[in-house]
Amino acid sequence: MLSPSQLAKSKSFSIREPSLLYTGCITAMAFQNNLVIVAILSIILGAMAQPPATSNDEFDPSTFFKTFEQWMAQFGRTYIDNGEKERRLTMFAKNMLFVNNFNSQRNKTYKLRVNLFSDMSNEEFLGLYTGFQAPNVTLNSSSFRGQRNMKSFRYQDLSETDVPTRIDWREQGAVTPVKEQGQCSSCWAFSAVAAIEGITKIKSNQLISLSEQQLVDCNRDQINKGCGGGNMEDAFKYINDNGGITSEENYQYKGAEETCDTTKTTEYAAKINGYEMVPPNSENDLLKAVAKQPVSVALDADGAEFRAYASGVFSGNCGTKLTHAVTIVGYGTTEEGTNYWLVKNSWGETWGEKGYMRILRNAGPPGGLCGIAMYPSYPTA
Repeated sequence: MLSPSQLAKSKSFSIREPSLLYTGCITAMAFQNNLVIVAILSIILGAMAQPPATSNDEFDPSTFFKTFEQWMAQFGRTYIDNGEKERRLTMFAKNMLFVNNFNSQRNKTYKLRVNLFSDMSNEEFLGLYTGFQAPNVTLNSSSFRGQRNMKSFRYQDLSETDVPTRIDWREQGAVTPVKEQGQCSSCWAFSAVAAIEGITKIKSNQLISLSEQQLVDCNRDQINKGCGGGNMEDAFKYINDNGGITSEENYQYKGAEETCDTTKTTEYAAKINGYEMVPPNSENDLLKAVAKQPVSVALDADGAEFRAYASGVFSGNCGTKLTHAVTIVGYGTTEEGTNYWLVKNSWGETWGEKGYMRILRNAGPPGGLCGIAMYPSYPTA
């Protein structure tokens, strides 16, 4: 897999404000006249074992081209030349067909939709929009489990009566609006910051949007590498050692690595006194922790279904190769009796349920669905 820096140098598309949209010197008429769309759709549809479970009008070439152009405008997408636009249109068509066919199935607990990632390959997506880096030890190894269990877990002795049947930390005012990491593998910083924002509100009754950019610029070492990835434990350690973290207003997010501005890093907006680990591979212990505060976790975000998630309780295909960091800000049970975790992501409000995902809880495997219970941690204050 290409590194995030390699992808950034080699990527042949860009994301800009819609007002700056430039479509690559190719008009709708020219695109239609050379039958590019007709050929692309014919190849894709012909290769499918079953016809698309959608209306014929939606994949009429002229209608489909308008859909693609509208999607480009919505997400401010531009391409370097006509050939690249054709390649991206092909990916978009495949993803759109996948989404429509998936949504036609009646036995699913969640829905998909085209989104910011619909013209990308899986390699590009993982390289640009994830970024979790695990410690240099196998997460399922006995040595790792022992190492992490050596750290205290203050919620271990909570009884069932201490743990509510549902909690949503948004309702408690402990969650800031959904943020967007952009094409920077800084999910680890967003996960850590969201957890600190939560505990700060719980302890001081102040909800303050804190600075991910401080972590991207200043928390660089053998583990955390800015837009090259990192993990939340190291971020918590840096913030504790630094004496605190400043506000987003004071040190605003740029979506790129810059020189650490040390004049801002001691203008503290929040402080922590350490961090603790939830015992790995225990959704029961994770439930206890989330009942008391938002918790940073990592999961496997690899796969078309996760990438295109729109709504409902996600129960799709994923593994335990942890690639992405998020924050659990609640849990609950649907009217149909499906248990879920409420996850705050860092891909903006156009993804998922306005930036959030509900993911199946108590899925069966010890590590939880997508490995969500393998690497939980939280700050203390």
